[in-house]
Amino acid sequence: MGWLADYWWVVLILLLGMFINGIKDLNRINHKSFLDNKPELPPHRDNNAKWDEEDDWPKKK
Repeated sequence: MGWLADYWWVVLILLLGMFINGIKDLNRINHKSFLDNKPELPPHRDNNAKWDEEDDWPKKK
């Protein structure tokens, strides 16, 4: 780990470059066109529905 003490600035430059590239990529995303052309999601299947078949609540009149 002695090399980390000597070359900490290289690690810092790499992390800073990754951070800047991430911000640039996120700015390139056009979220409005994605929301306009968003694919339809399939209906959600609740796996707990089969456990809930019996009704414990009293019937309302």
